[in-house]
Amino acid sequence: MKADKARMEAGMEADEARSLARALLTLVQRAQTLVDESRPPPELAARVTAHLGCPLRDLVCVTQGYPSWEQASLQRGVDAYVAARGDTGWFGVSGQGREHNDLIDILSSGAEHFALGAVDYATVAAGPEETVEVVSFGLVLTSAPDGSPVVLGVRGPAEMYGREDCRIEVIAAARPAATAVREEVERLTRREDVLRGQILTFGVSEHRGNSLVTFLPRPSLDPEQVILPEGVLDTVERHVVGIGRHAAALVARGQHLKRGLLLHGPPGTGKTHTVRYLMGRMPEATVVVLAGTAMRFIEEAAALARRLQPAVVVVEDVDLVAHDRRFSEEGSPLLFTLFDAMDGIGADADVTFVLTTNRAEVLEQALADRPGRVDLAVEVPRPDARCRAALLRLYGGDLLPEGDLEPLVTRTEGMTASFFKELLRRAVLTALTADERAERPSPAHLATALEEMLHARQALTRALLGAPRPAGRPTDDRLNDGEADLDPGGYGAS
Repeated sequence: MKADKARMEAGMEADEARSLARALLTLVQRAQTLVDESRPPPELAARVTAHLGCPLRDLVCVTQGYPSWEQASLQRGVDAYVAARGDTGWFGVSGQGREHNDLIDILSSGAEHFALGAVDYATVAAGPEETVEVVSFGLVLTSAPDGSPVVLGVRGPAEMYGREDCRIEVIAAARPAATAVREEVERLTRREDVLRGQILTFGVSEHRGNSLVTFLPRPSLDPEQVILPEGVLDTVERHVVGIGRHAAALVARGQHLKRGLLLHGPPGTGKTHTVRYLMGRMPEATVVVLAGTAMRFIEEAAALARRLQPAVVVVEDVDLVAHDRRFSEEGSPLLFTLFDAMDGIGADADVTFVLTTNRAEVLEQALADRPGRVDLAVEVPRPDARCRAALLRLYGGDLLPEGDLEPLVTRTEGMTASFFKELLRRAVLTALTADERAERPSPAHLATALEEMLHARQALTRALLGAPRPAGRPTDDRLNDGEADLDPGGYGAS
């Protein structure tokens, strides 16, 4: 009996202890709540909630991301929106780890983590010779189209932290207001797009291999600077420029605008130079140039072209893509992606795909199996005698020695524009080496330079300048089988 009584008393004491512990815990929690309610909110959150007139727990956030190359356009769109709706000034956020958190999380974290700070700015390209200042992290208090208060946050890319896009975050008391702001900023961003009418090329940054866009200056070439066989340039220009010039009339008559041009021929004969000429003839067109590893951005390039039409997508050395057998014996996935992108543009889009290749035979079957992607193939051959004489006059100008050029033209059969550019440079250098005051090379200087370039030891140099590769050349001049032909002049070649 005594043992049972002792156990009962012990149980009662344990229940009383637990009840007391619960009561004390409730008291501490209520005290903490009273302290929190009496403590003023962090300045950062207070500024936002005071503007919105709504507690943090009831706020909504609508976000939209943009590729990193849209940052300048996005900033212009945001600036246009804020200018129309008014603002109370930009402010920023300070605190470690802010790059990893959304704005709502930052506002809810309390003063011990984040606080008011200065706006972060960055400078980005907006053209080949133009840069603009953009907000890389900042907030502005403004209003929605219906007049209700909103907070608009802007973030730039933070590649080292794993965020490769730029974005806006719209915080409001109601989702419709935040959504309306996002949609209007998007409209203004497209209206203010800095990519429109530019010449662009994709590249790779040092962080995570993400994509970047580089602006290129627009070339300006006269037809006399493009040395091609009679009628070739007219055919190309009519197909690319002419269709764009008469776009509205063609559509009204039920004709499609999308076109594909294939420029094929040996390296160094002027394919790239012809493309540069077309760029200058279409000053309002957006041009996206893809070469080498940038080919992996073909889908992004096609999307830009469709949005920014009239547009041209240039794919250099497309035969290198067709040769890629890393994933499939049937062909390269990138080539299929290119064909799909050309299909997906839409027949009524004023977009031209210009493909260049040194090996048309590599592409012929693939293009024949998918008819309609390319509707004009133009050969850019090695220059004939007339063209070689014209190239000499083009690159030599006043530097050419007086006299008959016919022997020089005859001896340079099969040579390309790249060869003649180098020939003239060597002749001038030979003249300057003999006499630093020499104004122009003499016929002897030109002959010396030509003999040097035609020497057997220069076989590889000639091949790299686009000349035919002689059969049975010395072993030390061999190029590896399957190695790509080079177009040494790049965008500066004729």
